[in-house]
Amino acid sequence: MTTLKSEFAFLRALVSVNLSSAMEYRASFITQILFMFINNGIYFVFWVIFFEQFGNVRGYEITDIFLLFAVVSFSYGIGNMFAGNTSAELAYLIAQGRLDYYLALPKTLLSHVIFSRMKVSTIGDVAFGLLAYLFTGLFHPLEIALYVLVTIPAALIYVGFATIAGSLAFFMGNARYASQQMANSLLTFALYPHTLFSGGVRFLLYTLLPAAMIGAVPMQIIRDHNWWLLLGLWSATGLIWAAAITIFYGGLRRYESGSALNVNV
Repeated sequence: MTTLKSEFAFLRALVSVNLSSAMEYRASFITQILFMFINNGIYFVFWVIFFEQFGNVRGYEITDIFLLFAVVSFSYGIGNMFAGNTSAELAYLIAQGRLDYYLALPKTLLSHVIFSRMKVSTIGDVAFGLLAYLFTGLFHPLEIALYVLVTIPAALIYVGFATIAGSLAFFMGNARYASQQMANSLLTFALYPHTLFSGGVRFLLYTLLPAAMIGAVPMQIIRDHNWWLLLGLWSATGLIWAAAITIFYGGLRRYESGSALNVNV
């Protein structure tokens, strides 16, 4: 218990330092957030126009898109806001032999690596997700509680999957582009109505590329107040993180130290 408290205190300190560092340049800090918010808005307007023309897409209505964006944007935002060193960044650190700095320190390696960087722009995703939720009309205390309870595992699933994608660099060498594409694919498919897909593609979205776990499944839990499905979502989170930890530390045995001189402030 003492070790766990110490780990959480360390992670809070990392987040605090990252946030303070980002806010040192206020104009850049605000601009990054604003442009990410606008970027999400442009993508969202596309769906609004689409549903105004067609009304319904295989059971999905515009209110479902509001909820889908509210879940996915918020989950992606908090995941990257706190754990910015995943996917392409993690692959880069591994391929360049830049894990040496973290290996020399006494803290848990994986958590230290992924939480040591914050993506400031994703605060815009968090804000957009909260705004999108205001348009859903789901303001019952139970629905709000379920929104919180599904976005947390959805964020953890995204970070866990991005960690797996970044860890491929242990086995593939320069996997920065591949890991980035994997993480982007997860996010892209999560923002599409899952009813558009069937057969093998839908199976893929629930398994190897768990986009449905950060989009369609959380939506269904909130809509149907399905507590059993919520338990399944948290179980899936545990499985993905078990795979992430296994792959990362398994690949670490293959890691070769870098020769570059790095200064970390």
